[in-house]
Amino acid sequence: MSNLNQNATMGMRIKALRKEKKYTLKQLAEESGLSIGFLSQLERGMSSIAVDSLARIAAILGVSLSTFFSDSQVVSADPVSHSTELHWNADGPEISQALLSKDLYGFDILPRVFQLMPMASNNDPEGAIHRHSGEEFIYVLEGVVTVYHNDREYTLYPGDSIQIHSNIPHNWVNRTNRIARLLSVSYPNPFKEERDDSAAAHVSAEKKNTRPAKEAGSDGKPAKNIAD
Repeated sequence: MSNLNQNATMGMRIKALRKEKKYTLKQLAEESGLSIGFLSQLERGMSSIAVDSLARIAAILGVSLSTFFSDSQVVSADPVSHSTELHWNADGPEISQALLSKDLYGFDILPRVFQLMPMASNNDPEGAIHRHSGEEFIYVLEGVVTVYHNDREYTLYPGDSIQIHSNIPHNWVNRTNRIARLLSVSYPNPFKEERDDSAAAHVSAEKKNTRPAKEAGSDGKPAKNIAD
């Protein structure tokens, strides 16, 4: 499936779910932190979206992240992510990212490559500081990236890297007039975490449904266990 067809299919799914949940574009924009214009383009298949932003939309609409992907998009028989086949998703007008795994459900970490246009900030036009659970590793491939972490500022050049706990306030930006590219490896993997949580909930529900009932006594009332 081409990138254009993937964007159109995902956009239609998002629009259908938004209408089903009685959300207006304005409400979804306010809760997701994405602009109305970007969401409108997304629903019309004119723009792509990054996994982080899509995960926020999925949580708001009460569906799983995998709802927006076909099985062929998250699991492939070919384990190699070829550079010519990378699908770039926009994370706002200045940042795009591509997934570097052919099995999004099979691993605890999620590898991605980001491309930052000049003066771009991580997932937020205003350069807001982020804080969430997990861990991140960042390796600069090209250009210069400024990383904000725990009230400190670090300048990373090609070949430089940093590993952080994501629950500590952080962000990264490209404050230069040249494109920057970086490799990001994050934990946990939202795809696998979501599937594991779903499987655990299913097992728990099955245990409740298969719990043996106490036999009735001669008076028709449930017999007490000796331990009761």
